[in-house]
Amino acid sequence: MADIVLGAMLFGTRIGEKESFELLDRFVERGGRWIDTANNYAFWEHPSGLGGHSERVIGRWLAARPGMRDRVLISTKCGAEPTDPARGLEAMEGLSAATVRRAAAASLQRLGVDHVDMYWAHVEDRSVPLAETAGVFGELRTAGLAARTGASNTPAWRVEQARALGAGWDALQLRHSYALPRPGAALESWSHRQVFPETLDYVRSTPDLDLWAYSSLINGAYGRADRPLEEAYDHPGTTRRLTTLADVAESAGVTRNQVVLAWLLGGDPQVWPIVGASTPERLDEVMAARDLKLDAETRARLDAAN
Repeated sequence: MADIVLGAMLFGTRIGEKESFELLDRFVERGGRWIDTANNYAFWEHPSGLGGHSERVIGRWLAARPGMRDRVLISTKCGAEPTDPARGLEAMEGLSAATVRRAAAASLQRLGVDHVDMYWAHVEDRSVPLAETAGVFGELRTAGLAARTGASNTPAWRVEQARALGAGWDALQLRHSYALPRPGAALESWSHRQVFPETLDYVRSTPDLDLWAYSSLINGAYGRADRPLEEAYDHPGTTRRLTTLADVAESAGVTRNQVVLAWLLGGDPQVWPIVGASTPERLDEVMAARDLKLDAETRARLDAAN
């Protein structure tokens, strides 16, 4: 069953270590299990221009909480760490076999663990033969360094090809939420890949493949006037969806964020929303969405607002 994943992207940079520990503790207290990070988080927030800060904070948190490793599941990624801080994502490390091996070893060291529960290819890398990337991800699973592996920001057809080549990818991570950008519209972050109807059909038709969604609350746009939707969402369908969302939330006495998360969790296919939180109160709001169940009539109403 799908569940909420805690996004740890800003831990150790914009969110300090003490505050990060408090959020991690609260997440576990509220019954959360999956924590998602990456080896390049958050390079754009740090003077060094390099990542690894989120993983280090999680590692120190685990070390300070004996027995906690058995209670949580750790998800991290490789492929998008800058090799040149001055160039950022224009100089991503990529997904060669040697790079993935080095990145995985470095992540395990920073996290202070002997394996991760999910290891992702963070981005596509077509400069490397897909068979090479697939092979090294299969190798990590065989070696017990990753219990599961998946692909982020990768087209469904490439995921299927890699699976056939032995990557062992059993999860796909893409950008997805209730409000949808115009088909083909450029997103402000060029590295983001959006879920499309055929993506949902692919996951729905592939029982051993999970769909994880980042930007599931679109950077707070559903509940904060100071976080407007980007231009790609400027179309009549967004107006209809936001109006319906507001009506459903008001009728149920819950927040719009909670309705969106419940819609993702209970959909077909079910979606694992990755959600960041900067305060315990925000985290409480997010976790309370797990208790919200949308009946068939409400879900149909939300789906029909296109």
